[in-house]
Amino acid sequence: MESGGPKRGGLVLATLILVAGVANLNLAVANVALPDIGKAFDAGQTTVDLIAVGYSLGLAASVLYLGAVGDRYGRKTLLLLGMALTIPASLLAAFAPSATVLFIARVFGGVAAGMAYPTTLALITALWSGQERTKSIALWSALGGGVSALGPLVAGALLEGFEWGSVFIISAPLAAIALFFAWRLIPAHVNETTEPVDHLGGILSIAMVATLVLAINLAPEPGKGTTAVILGIVAVAAAGAFVLRQRRVRIPLFDLKIAARATFWVAALAGIIVFGSLMGAMFIGQQFVQNVLGYSTLEAGLAILPGAAGMIIVAPRSAKLVASHGSRFTLLLGFVFCLLAFLEMLLLWDEGSSYYVVGLGYLLMGLGVGFAGTPASRSLTGSVPVKRAGMASGTADLQRDLGGAIMQSLFGALLTAGYAASFSSQIGSSPEAQKVSEQVQNELTKSFASAAGTAEQYPEYAPQIISAARTSFLDGGDWTYAAGMLAVAVGIAVVFFLFPKKEQELSLLDRFHTEDAPTTAT
Repeated sequence: MESGGPKRGGLVLATLILVAGVANLNLAVANVALPDIGKAFDAGQTTVDLIAVGYSLGLAASVLYLGAVGDRYGRKTLLLLGMALTIPASLLAAFAPSATVLFIARVFGGVAAGMAYPTTLALITALWSGQERTKSIALWSALGGGVSALGPLVAGALLEGFEWGSVFIISAPLAAIALFFAWRLIPAHVNETTEPVDHLGGILSIAMVATLVLAINLAPEPGKGTTAVILGIVAVAAAGAFVLRQRRVRIPLFDLKIAARATFWVAALAGIIVFGSLMGAMFIGQQFVQNVLGYSTLEAGLAILPGAAGMIIVAPRSAKLVASHGSRFTLLLGFVFCLLAFLEMLLLWDEGSSYYVVGLGYLLMGLGVGFAGTPASRSLTGSVPVKRAGMASGTADLQRDLGGAIMQSLFGALLTAGYAASFSSQIGSSPEAQKVSEQVQNELTKSFASAAGTAEQYPEYAPQIISAARTSFLDGGDWTYAAGMLAVAVGIAVVFFLFPKKEQELSLLDRFHTEDAPTTAT
């Protein structure tokens, strides 16, 4: 270790960011391909939502458990395994013969990322210290988030000349490169623990997250209400069992005493909301610009560039703000930009929106995530002993992935419900309503892609059908932007009232470090 970091620190950090970038790229590339995927499989909006959220689902469900496994059995080993498994997962998604297989491949890819991604932040925490750690986390957050925002641009360019499966293939060679450099450069067994892993707690955490996300996605689907309720009950039961298990087991997977620290749990909740806002905005936005504005896939990818630029430009300044004004101030600043982003989308995103109006929404969101991402991750890692870095990194990853999974699921559910309600209302008020059979109405209200397919079958009504579908999508989209504003407002209130100010934060972190010293001594 030199100057607060490891030897060849620049190369090591670049490799860890590359690994995180592969995970983030896979997280984002599906969004721009969703309209094409929906058409290819004649998929309803719920199926499209599940394909979009499948990767986040696999990642969110596994990161807590796999973060602890990395702490115990080797972070480098788990990172290498995750990158290796990313390759077949990407290929399976690219050549999936059905929507079901594609969803399974996405979940598989998310679990592979769950092996690799949490170890990147855990290794940064273990290998760097002090201000160097904060700077490293800022770069990791900015570039990782930037790759996530650039993913749709890469996917859009590929879709100009290739089929939808091409967006998943791109991750395979990048994963192979990351695998090689990680094998050569990443130090092994740095500040790892010899304590046993709570495997039962890990299984309960997987069940808790997976059933929650699936319940949210299936809730608006006709005929799936009972299934959604059962999944919701299982999620609550698994959450209760997980908490009881963590209170009783000698070496918990998720230390509730540490999690109760305000610098930990408030930062975790803030991260869930802010990263979820980014993923939710990208999920809805990519469908909006293609379905409503008629953008090509490349144009749709270009629309997100302001968001990527905002994150990359702001993140280094976020690290300086954390040092000068504290995490609370920087988190609140990020939330304000996220709130403005959703407000701009609600008021200005419509059928006549220019590229600049769309880009402004993404820019505001990128600025928000750029400011808030560093303090959210840094506060988590600073609140936890280094030997439990897997818990901190797993939670930091969970805030991204669970936030993305929940917000995408909620946005998808609201979009599905809002779209169907609006289209049904338009059909009911139309003088041609009696001519629309129940089967055709079901196809029209299922999704935008299904409505477009129906328009091709009835060319004499195509303009009216497409116009109604666009209006319905806009109505459903407004539901999501309003929900996003509400979520961000809750985040602002929690951080403002419950996160400590700078002096108190530094005092608490020093106290935690002193309290944890006996645990981290070797």
